[in-house]
This record gives sequence, structure tokens and C-alpha cells, in this order.
Amino acid sequence: MKTAIIDPGGGLRGIYAVGIMDYLMDQKITFDLGIGISAGSANMASYMSNQRGRNYIFYTQYAFRKKYMSFTNYILHRNFINLDYVYSTLSNSNGENPYDYQTLKNNPMEMIVIATNALTGEAKYFTKEDIEQDNYDVMKASSCLPFICQPYFIDGIPYYDGALSDCIPIQKALDLGCDRIVLILSRPKNEIKTVGLDGILASKIAKKYPKAAEKFTKRSDVYNEAIALAKKLEKKGKVIIIAPSSTMKVKTLKKKRKNLIKLYQLGYQDGEKIKHFLENSMN
Repeated sequence: MKTAIIDPGGGLRGIYAVGIMDYLMDQKITFDLGIGISAGSANMASYMSNQRGRNYIFYTQYAFRKKYMSFTNYILHRNFINLDYVYSTLSNSNGENPYDYQTLKNNPMEMIVIATNALTGEAKYFTKEDIEQDNYDVMKASSCLPFICQPYFIDGIPYYDGALSDCIPIQKALDLGCDRIVLILSRPKNEIKTVGLDGILASKIAKKYPKAAEKFTKRSDVYNEAIALAKKLEKKGKVIIIAPSSTMKVKTLKKKRKNLIKLYQLGYQDGEKIKHFLENSMN
């Protein structure tokens, strides 16, 4: 039986998944495959490197630094989120909070980080082999929200956030032979996603990256269809959807420390549902 855990991200709401993964580390619960998108790729990386509490600091402390995310960054560099600061300056071996690359490398778990090719609009499925010591570019590419950030280039190819092309990769996990899937959401399970801000941001990149913009405008439909599939599989006992009952007023880029902490605590509590799902599905 092959088991996957999926973290599709969700900006600062991703701290909910951090709480879940800290619980999983406390319980020594592991998986065969981890799939991360955007902030979810960072969450997954620290989970697979067994660095409990590491991402909690990123959300509750570093995110409040202007170097991390600010309008100053956007004015100076056209990047509201300084991805190089997050994934290099802070995370490199000589950084303030080094990422334990060797533990990730030695972890038998498979890893997929999803980004979107800005030229084609297609999903790029990076693996652990695309990550090296002090080279976490795949996570930068996966976290690159259009217009909020300039596309991130890897080997000459511009990439945007993986959520544009495969926002809820349930089908990808099935294609890879997974029998059980844990899906973590950053918004309530029954919330219907609408185009909203996606359409506005898509229009800002449409001239230069029309195919990526087209995928961006369709993301809400793809999201809702994938959630519908996940719910069908949940009834069959193949999937468990772990989602917050409330986002605690935390938004993608809206920072309020006390609300972030509440959302983390909710995630930690909800992590127990995964333990029961895995135990019951083995019977």
C-alpha cells in the first residue's frame, strides 16, 4: 500500500499544514510520497527533513520582516515576496535557519514539487533529484505567484506558482500508484472557490504569458473539480481531506500573528484525524 500526503499551499494560511506536520513528526508518522505546491513545498521540505517547528518560525516571525514580504520589495524589485531571501538567505547552510538537506536526501520518501511553466502553462513536476544543498530553486519557482512576483527562472525557463497548472494533485498521486491519500487544504472543505483575484492577476500577465494567464483564470474550476473527486474517494476510504473549520481570518498575504498562531494550533489538533485514518485503513 502506497500512501501520499499533499499540501497545496495557500500563502500564510499554510501555517495550518505546519501544525499538522508538526503533529505528524511528534507521532513519527511518515508517508511514501509527499507533494507540495507553493508554501506547501516549503512545509513538505521541512517535514521531510524532520525539522519540527522550523516552518512555524517562518510564518510567525520571518514573514513580518520587510525583507521577506513587503510593498518595499515590490517597488524595488517587482517581487512582493523575496523568494531568494526565504529560500536562500535564511535557508542555506550559512543562513539564519538552515535547511537540513542531508536528512531530506536520506529520507526514503519520494518528493514532488509542482511549478507552472509560464510559457506553456503546463505543470512541471520537480523531484528530490532537482534539489541540492543550498539550491532550493524549485521551491522558489513553485511559490512564485503571478504579478505578485516576477517569474522565477530555472535553466532558462520562467516558472510561476504550481497552483496554476495542478492546484490539487489528487490525480497525480493516483497515477503514481497511491492507494491512500492525505489531502491538506488551507480553506474549509466545502468552500467553493471563485475566480476572484485570480482573474485580476491573470490579466496582468496575459500579454507576456498568455497560456499561464489562461490557466490562472481556470484555476477555480480545476480546484472545485479536484475537490469533488477527493470527496468521492473519501467516501470510498481512499482519501482523507483535512481542512480548517475556520481560517481564523488569515488570508494569503495578510499578516496577524495571533491569528496565525490560532490556525497553527487548529492544524496540530486536526493532525490526529490522519493518525486514525491511517490506522483504520490498514484494517
